[in-house]
Amino acid sequence: MIKAKDEAFIVSVDTNVDLLQDLTSSTRALTRALYKAEINSGVSFGSGPVPTGADPRGTLIYDAIYEASTGKLSGETGRKALILLSDGQDQGSSHKINEAIEAAQKSNVVVYVILIADVRGYLDQGISYTGYSPMKKVTEETGGRLINVGNNGKKLEAAFEQIEEELRTQYIATYTPTNAKQDGGFRKLSVECRGDGMKVQVRKGYYAIVPKN
Repeated sequence: MIKAKDEAFIVSVDTNVDLLQDLTSSTRALTRALYKAEINSGVSFGSGPVPTGADPRGTLIYDAIYEASTGKLSGETGRKALILLSDGQDQGSSHKINEAIEAAQKSNVVVYVILIADVRGYLDQGISYTGYSPMKKVTEETGGRLINVGNNGKKLEAAFEQIEEELRTQYIATYTPTNAKQDGGFRKLSVECRGDGMKVQVRKGYYAIVPKN
């Protein structure tokens, strides 16, 4: 998916939010970073440039979205997206789901979730699965999309192709709001497209960020 003018970074998420590779356009560096991913590796954003909360207890998905949006992407320009590969089940994040969504919205970040979850396997082990609904909420509120691939490798590859196509073929619409106050409040957006079978994929709103002095 990475083209000459693109940049990406890689984060692994478990009991820590680990920055494996900072922003780069090098596919070689990104590939090396993927092979560094370990469970409970113990090297977190907290010891690097982006702080996290203390005493994590599980898979910190909401913290990862929050920290990536505020710590890595808030100062970047251009089109910005987070692609999250996960079963969607957050455990122990210090930030709530609405805080993660707000952070992404304020940084103009679109969140895509590739849902990798063997739901039947969860049920066979007597474990309740609750990852779908929160990930659906995150993607819809930020203008992204949830793609459920289960544990199918071919579907996973196709999911990345779909996301790449969407990111490179988006329309940008602008308008002048009737409420011109930059008071930090949330402004809801609703976009409709006339035509049979057409569906608009757009974030639910934006924050009127207070200008910095």
